[in-house]
Amino acid sequence: MARHGQDIDNVNGVLNGHRDGSLTDLGREQAQMTAHFMADSHIVFDTIYASPLQRAHETGKIIARELNVDSPVVLEGLIERDFGVMTGQLVSEIAAICGPNVVQTPIITYFLSPEKAETFPVLLERGKRVIADIQAKHTSGSVLLVTHGDIGKMIYAAYYDLDWKDVLVNFHFGNGEVLVMAEDSLPEEAIVFHQSQHNH
Repeated sequence: MARHGQDIDNVNGVLNGHRDGSLTDLGREQAQMTAHFMADSHIVFDTIYASPLQRAHETGKIIARELNVDSPVVLEGLIERDFGVMTGQLVSEIAAICGPNVVQTPIITYFLSPEKAETFPVLLERGKRVIADIQAKHTSGSVLLVTHGDIGKMIYAAYYDLDWKDVLVNFHFGNGEVLVMAEDSLPEEAIVFHQSQHNH
């Protein structure tokens, strides 16, 4: 599973959710670096699935081109969490608007239940459906999911049957970073590729 490269909202410190901005030049470079890591690791994918939002789909297309595989298949379940009323708000305003109903990490402040937003328990259930869908379509082999930060973490939590609160604080899933989830690997072994993060 890979997170999309940096997009315009990331640069501007804006909560994107379902907003559909494009990658920045740096975001495209991050996607290429992700692809190079996969090529160097000799990771082969039967299929690449991507969120319908262009920042993820474009990341998937860059990876597919670099790896010389088919373009990504859109999987609606990979779309980012619906941020509700927080969509388009400044990241710096999360605590002021949503506090104290937040989870604070060294890098991110997660809001839990603002009006009209998907909650993490609901998002976790979506993550379980994504995994069930993928496992039904692919009984063997490897697939790549190109997705987003919040839903990506909940897919990881669902795959390893972890508490969503623990997953929020245990690691950062940054732009262009990769998690490998496999039956023969432990949850703490999943984070395999880091990139320098440049967002506000």
